[in-house]
Amino acid sequence: MTRLSVEMLAADPVEPITTAGHAQLGIVVLAGIAVIVLLITKFKLHAFLSLTIGSLALGAFAGAPLDKTIVSFTTGLGTTVAGVGVLIALGAILGKMLADSGGADQIVDTILARASGRSMPWAMVLIASVIGLPLFFEVGVVLLIPVVLMVAKRGNYSLMRIGIPALAGLSVMHGLVPPHPGPLVAIDAVQANLGVTLALGVLVAIPTVIIAGPLFSKYAARWVDVPAPDRMIPQRTSEDLEKRPGFGPTLATILLPVVLMLSKALVDIVIDDPENTVQRVFDVIGSPLIALLASVLVGIFTLLRPAGFGKERVSPLVEKSLAPIAGILLIVGAGGGFKQTLIDTGVGQMVLDISKDWSIPALLLAWLIAVAIRLATGSATVATVSAAGLVAPLAADMSSTHAALLVLAIGAGSLFFSHVNDAGFWMVKEYFGLSVGQNIKTWSVMETIISVVAGGLVLLLSLII
Repeated sequence: MTRLSVEMLAADPVEPITTAGHAQLGIVVLAGIAVIVLLITKFKLHAFLSLTIGSLALGAFAGAPLDKTIVSFTTGLGTTVAGVGVLIALGAILGKMLADSGGADQIVDTILARASGRSMPWAMVLIASVIGLPLFFEVGVVLLIPVVLMVAKRGNYSLMRIGIPALAGLSVMHGLVPPHPGPLVAIDAVQANLGVTLALGVLVAIPTVIIAGPLFSKYAARWVDVPAPDRMIPQRTSEDLEKRPGFGPTLATILLPVVLMLSKALVDIVIDDPENTVQRVFDVIGSPLIALLASVLVGIFTLLRPAGFGKERVSPLVEKSLAPIAGILLIVGAGGGFKQTLIDTGVGQMVLDISKDWSIPALLLAWLIAVAIRLATGSATVATVSAAGLVAPLAADMSSTHAALLVLAIGAGSLFFSHVNDAGFWMVKEYFGLSVGQNIKTWSVMETIISVVAGGLVLLLSLII
């Protein structure tokens, strides 16, 4: 059985595995999410285990047979990992190559050498956005924050004036732009076109990151005026500065998958003939797997070789890059299992039936659901996969453009108000040496601005295109 047919069977079961009515299913959803929230926040259980237990609890609350609930969960987990697992792995490898070769440092130093004074916040948001394309948010934070601290210390800049734009760039890429895990899972769930989603994601990301980054940082610097903590500032050796790839090849390697995927989307729109040879070629080279694989292979020659990496060092680098994403893959997979359990118990159809009588737009509904789950669990990824499962049926009659906007609405909602139940909240607090209150006034408010601005832009685009 092909992957496509498996996805079709998983996403569109012949009949629900339970006979529960809409009222019971509504309570079931709240109870299932409450179990996940309680396990993550109160008992500090890993999100993978919490999602697994929550999925089984959801089926039990709905009155579904346990064996069918298990099949739904494992089918959803397998389908999700099959759809995005390889992409997450390739993204992790590319990010590790970028970090270990010194390519990220090269981009940072090149841009900073051409920026000063008032342009520095704009330079930081540009650096973070470019580097954030292939990197997971946590990896981007670890990579960029030391640079932020060095710039703030050596240039005598306000830490928030430099730090907020960098964090905004990373966060916007993480929530809105493939090939990050959240957007990929949402694209897979609602069957959206990846190229269209990528193009619209970049379109929404640009004004969002400007408002939440350089513009908001002016106010954040007034509210919280703290120096860069000395203990976190790294000292680089002369060898670190000398043996690394050039700026041009590094930038080209990072942007290669984006260019290939956008080219595929453009060719699909211009030619619009699945049998056309040119379109078929671009459908292959512009697929996420081939685009990211090409970037990784090119990176061996453009990133690793100039940094002095011999053949014997490539395999260990790949191995080290894959270990940290095991947790991410399991969380994403379990989120897909939870999504499929929601669908198979009839919750997706319930949302579709009820929303027909509401005057609330589908995009706003998706944003609100993602916001609620984000606030409760603290995880943007959990919020994305759960919300995508709930609203996936709404995309059935949507155009490819509006299905892409549905993905972006979910992504925007998943970033709303990071607080004490979010690991990212504590990473930023510790790196910047802030109090909880200071972190809320800067980082948490920035995340909320990103969510609201991006959500508003998505709704605006839905009226225009």
